[in-house]
Parts: sequence; C-alpha cells; structure tokens
Amino acid sequence: MKLKTLLILFGLLCASSAFAQRDSTFYFRADLSTTNNGFSIIPAFTLGAPAAFLDMRMGNKRMSFEPLFRFSLEGRPWSFVFIYRYKVIVKPRFQLSLGGHLPALNFVTNMVMINGIEEKLSVARRFLAAEIIPTYKISNKSSISLLFLRGHAFQNHGVQNSVFLSLAGNVNKIALVGKTYVNFSPQVFYLKIDADDGFYVNATTTFGIRGFPFTVSSIVNKAIESKITAKPFDWNVSLIYTLDKQFKVR
Repeated sequence: MKLKTLLILFGLLCASSAFAQRDSTFYFRADLSTTNNGFSIIPAFTLGAPAAFLDMRMGNKRMSFEPLFRFSLEGRPWSFVFIYRYKVIVKPRFQLSLGGHLPALNFVTNMVMINGIEEKLSVARRFLAAEIIPTYKISNKSSISLLFLRGHAFQNHGVQNSVFLSLAGNVNKIALVGKTYVNFSPQVFYLKIDADDGFYVNATTTFGIRGFPFTVSSIVNKAIESKITAKPFDWNVSLIYTLDKQFKVR
C-alpha cells in the first residue's frame, strides 16, 4: 500500500475518532533543550553542530499532536516535524499507535543567486511519513516497543525514500541517591535510505532529580554494519527543561 494511501486512512481514522469519543483529560508537555551536537538517526538530516530543540506533546488518551522544532544555535532552522498519533488499541499492558508526519521539513543551507547577489539561504526539503508503533508494558517503569516508519520526499534531490524499523526498550525513574534517578532507553534498528541500508544500535541515558524540571541526557549511536555514508559512531549531551501539565476539559 502506498504511503499517501496510508496517510489518508490515518487521517480518516483520527477524524472519525474525534466524533466517536471525548476524553476530558488533556495533557501538554514541552521539552526545551540545548545540545553540543545535533545529529539524527537518519544521517542525511544530521546538523553536526550545537543546536536547540523545542519538542512538544499535547492531546488526550487516544489522540496526540507532537510538533518538533530544531534550530542551530546560530538561529537557522534545522528541522520541523509535525507528528499526529492515534492509539488504536489502549489496554493495560498493550498499546498500538498509528502516526503520520504531516509534514516533516528538513532545512539545508544553499548558495542562492538573488538579483545578481549570491546569498546563503535555508532551503526546506519536504517529507511525509507514516508510522506504526506497538508497545508492551512490562511494569510501571519499563516497556518494550517496535517502530516501523516509512518516509517519502517531495523533491528530486537528496533522500527520496526511507524505511526505519526499530526495537526499543525503556526503563524509567531508576532510583539512585536521594531524589536522583536515571532513565535508560536502548534501541537496535534497521535503516534503509534509497538503495543503501544498515543496522545500528543506540542508547539514551537521562539523569534527573524528582520534582526538578531540568535533566541531563546523552545519546550514543553506533553502526553495526552499514552501507550508508555517515559517522560510524556519534554522540551528544543535552540539557533539558521540561514543562508537564494536565487539564480537565468541561
């Protein structure tokens, strides 16, 4: 089934669910962060320089809107991704989510001639993507999930088609000393970009203090075997401020 067809079906499913049910609990979360190295698991989208992120999530029990905004610290846009997700199945132990990136924008810097003057401008590359995410909850603090993502580009240069398939674990709020804790999320994934593909492993480790809005997080990414042109090993460290609120809608 083509990507556009999948996205149309996802849109119809979300629209029908909005009329079929109402959930009075609404949540809003925003993570504002800065990092020494803005890299992406899709190498063609890597910035490779210090960056700032604003990642938001808002919605209810079933439906969520999760826009992601990334900038270089020079103020240039890096990527904007507008993600919509709908939980088709919500059980105590198992959830199945369908999602769409409508759209995803990746910005590259090109030299452009304007009125005879050459200037360096940011050029947006447009993408659509569909995703499927089944998640199994092992305990209140741990879970395991699969993610399948299929992306398609709308320009004739750069990445045209991508496939991402991952198996990820997630362990939250592991107590350390006093109020300190650590979250740990290992992941192994397969990535295919046009004709090239590869296998990778990465892990995200986050340290925090209960009741304190700032955390420190690090991502380590390593290629196992890959034909994709990219660094075989990459990492970063980020300082994150989190705002997390819930509301009752009457």
